[in-house]
Amino acid sequence: MSDLERTVRETIDRWRLLPAGDTVVVGVSGGADSLCLLHLLQRLAPEYGVRLYVGHLDHGIRGEEAREDAAFVEALCKGWGLPYTVRRIDVPALARERHLSLEEAARQARYRFLGELARSLGAHTVAVAHHADDQVETVLMHLLRGSGLAGLRGMRPLSRLEDLRLGEGVAFGEIRLVRPLLGVSRPEILAYCQEHGLQPRFDLSNLDRTFYRNRLRHELLPLLETYNPNIRQVLWRTAEVIAADYALLREVLEGAWRRLVRYESPNAIAFDLAAFRAQPLALQRSLLREAVHRLRRSLRNINWVHIENAVEIAREGRTGAQATLPQGLMLTVGYDVLTVSAADRRWVDPNRPHVWAPLPLPFEGETPLPESDWVAYTAIFPREALAEAWARNTDPLAGYFDAEAFHSPPVLRPRREGDWFIPLGLGHRQKVGDLMTNLKIPRPLRDGVPLLVRGEDVVWVVGYRMDARFAVGPETRRILLVRFERRPSEGGEP
Repeated sequence: MSDLERTVRETIDRWRLLPAGDTVVVGVSGGADSLCLLHLLQRLAPEYGVRLYVGHLDHGIRGEEAREDAAFVEALCKGWGLPYTVRRIDVPALARERHLSLEEAARQARYRFLGELARSLGAHTVAVAHHADDQVETVLMHLLRGSGLAGLRGMRPLSRLEDLRLGEGVAFGEIRLVRPLLGVSRPEILAYCQEHGLQPRFDLSNLDRTFYRNRLRHELLPLLETYNPNIRQVLWRTAEVIAADYALLREVLEGAWRRLVRYESPNAIAFDLAAFRAQPLALQRSLLREAVHRLRRSLRNINWVHIENAVEIAREGRTGAQATLPQGLMLTVGYDVLTVSAADRRWVDPNRPHVWAPLPLPFEGETPLPESDWVAYTAIFPREALAEAWARNTDPLAGYFDAEAFHSPPVLRPRREGDWFIPLGLGHRQKVGDLMTNLKIPRPLRDGVPLLVRGEDVVWVVGYRMDARFAVGPETRRILLVRFERRPSEGGEP
């Protein structure tokens, strides 16, 4: 067994890259790296109990030469008895359409193709041929462009395809991306190809120094080797050390996230302000980065200046202070929460109903709430029909009221300046705004909280408190039930 094969086996076993019974989609360009990977995996597939399927993408950049590469891969798969799919995508047109660099558009197109192919086959694993020299270039590139620990750890042998941030709306679930050659150098790969009589294609674009990565490969790394001949090993090992440190810090971050997040939806995340400010600076930065990533999953790079400015505002800003974050996000300091949200979107709590305009409710019936998947049910019952259900009610979204107190059907509406009511059990008037402050409802959520009203009187701050004047009492003969239920819409956002 060669050193290369031993290294690859160790990587596969350590990271469990080839689950028995799975179909592995192998990205094959026809070059030395992917040819070495495919040859190795074909030899190892019976041992690991996996099936191989080859995917080749013509990026529409290199004309006849690319078509020859596709023909080479097709002939290779036929000769080796492997199923395959060859596809062509006009990457230059894609780059223009999405305002991306040619390199980034090609990266997105390549991984989308492999992910879609895996999904169509019911496969859970995509294998690509990145090797140790690719890792060195990636770490150096991230260092030069500016990156946190996540970038400086480079590529990992096992990750999720979805984590590559391939554009808005792209989701591949739990499809795994594996890199079995990540511990193998480029010279070792070339030697393997020669040893096994493999004759790979050569992509001339790899010599084009207008591409950023090629300049690193052909200009900067050779220069750095004049300072330290072992610079490649140093950078590769640095990535491994940082990856282990990052994994530990990630555990710390996830624990802090569970403790500090007061509210989370697809459009907004709120942290407990005092608890956030008590965290170490490094963790504050990580929490904000994580919030941006969760709200903008297609975003690859977060500018350092954005995070530093946001952290400063979060630590020192007064109530109402704001900081701009990438892709339309805004950080806002509240009186007790720190929010990261879409600046142009309304906040809603997916676990509670919300309204933005007055909505009449019938005494009997079912009323869908606009712009949501919530429904209000209303009905009037004789008191005896409900027994003591109204007294035992523990559902915050069900309210029981004295029906005789309503001379006309109730209305749902958002709060207004000056709204007040007499909370049941309090015994005196209270402003609705003060109640929301006392309950620590995040400020951006308050405008959507429904109020059940009779005329100008607030009957119920839905989900929180009802007015004593409308409560079921000893003289109540008929009871008005108002209950909210959610009907999840297929594929819809809450």
